[in-house]
Amino acid sequence: MYKVFFNDRKLFLTDNFAKHFEVKYGLFYKYRETEDLRELISFYSKLTRIDTLYLFHKDIEELREEFTRCFIPVNAGGGLVRNQKGEYLLIHRRGRWDLPKGKLEKKESFEDGALREVREETGLKKIVLDRPLISTYHTYPYKEGVALKKTMWFEMSFSGTEMPVPQAQEQITDVHWVPADKLEYYLQNTYPAIRDVFTYYGV
Repeated sequence: MYKVFFNDRKLFLTDNFAKHFEVKYGLFYKYRETEDLRELISFYSKLTRIDTLYLFHKDIEELREEFTRCFIPVNAGGGLVRNQKGEYLLIHRRGRWDLPKGKLEKKESFEDGALREVREETGLKKIVLDRPLISTYHTYPYKEGVALKKTMWFEMSFSGTEMPVPQAQEQITDVHWVPADKLEYYLQNTYPAIRDVFTYYGV
């Protein structure tokens, strides 16, 4: 199963109709052909009250490939950074708390791009990549169409003593170390995909 965010709403690609139909809420659609899929995505993008769409097909990878063809692909990397005190690094951008992340440069690996973006957005250099976590997907207007951004997330650690500095040109207004027992307050004002990263990590 794949989850894609349309702002704060969700779209699921799945090959198990019965399991998700038990939810009995949202839109349910069985994939037939790409043109229908494009029209459905356009329709769902304009909705505001219905927050979940399920797309079904017996071959989940075929569905994923056809779904991806409806968008401009964008790859990004980001980090869940923890310091030696057990605090987590959050940035504040466009009115919400977020994790540092950004688009990959040409021919850049997810690992290298994630480290570069985290260091640039926070001003911290002594950050190392520990292990991969999950990938999240979301859509947004891009150039003359709509992008489907895949963000690969990594667990990272910081061992330095320098203070973080927000990257102003990326509209970051604050960089903050947050203790684990205070995370819930910040995560009340973040994106669903960011909550998914913390949930996967087990915080």
